[in-house]
Amino acid sequence: MGGIFGGGGGGGGGGGATSGTQVQIAREAPEVEARKLALYDQAVQLAQQPISLPAIQIAAPSALQQQGFGQAAQTGVGQGTTQQGIASLQQAAAGPNISQFYNPYQSYVIDEINRQAQQQQNQLAGQAVQAGAFGGGREGVQRAELQRATQQNIGQAQQQGFGQALQAAQNQQQVGLTAGQALLGAGAQEQAMQQGDIQSLLQAGGIQQQLGQQALEAQRQTGLQQAYEPYQRVEFLKNIMTNLPTTQSSITATTAPGSNPLAQAAGAGLGAYAAYNIAKK
Repeated sequence: MGGIFGGGGGGGGGGGATSGTQVQIAREAPEVEARKLALYDQAVQLAQQPISLPAIQIAAPSALQQQGFGQAAQTGVGQGTTQQGIASLQQAAAGPNISQFYNPYQSYVIDEINRQAQQQQNQLAGQAVQAGAFGGGREGVQRAELQRATQQNIGQAQQQGFGQALQAAQNQQQVGLTAGQALLGAGAQEQAMQQGDIQSLLQAGGIQQQLGQQALEAQRQTGLQQAYEPYQRVEFLKNIMTNLPTTQSSITATTAPGSNPLAQAAGAGLGAYAAYNIAKK
């Protein structure tokens, strides 16, 4: 049998047939391929549609910030108090005006001293006349002593009045210095309080502005998510199709080889002879 089938094979080889062309195409399963193509078409249509992106917005200054800006624009806070303090210090530095503190009755005091001295002088003169010593040395000594005592009393009265006026003037000067320093401190405190108020308003207003900015950003992010939501759905479907198990179908196209008539005839004769031998056995 081996020889017979071998001869048949040889006869077939002697046919001289030319080789054919075979093309094999591997494709997705039809239903999967159809869904993928539909998803692709949907993505193309979506990409061709313009997207309306929300604008970037900046939160305006808050009401507290506006109030702080308004206070910051107000200049000269504490200026009046400061000027009063400077004037008081300048007046105190110029020195006390003693004359305005003199006792207005000082002249009456001196006049009273002179009047009393004159009375004593008249008494001395009367005593001297009675004693017959008018114009004598004793009377002269007494007159001189009386005059000295009178001048001493007047000097003491004037010194006391001046001391009192000086003390009053010095007290006023000290009061002026203290008041001037206090006014300068009050003016500086007014300015510091205004600066503190401005800082507090700007700080609290800045927090309000940040909250407003966050609200605008949240609104914009919401708009972006809404605009890109269709693209996310397409991406979601693509991921699902990518991760699904795939099936393939193959299409094979074969081109038949050309035949040699002599080889076909020889092959047919050998085949008949082999069949005859098998039947005979």
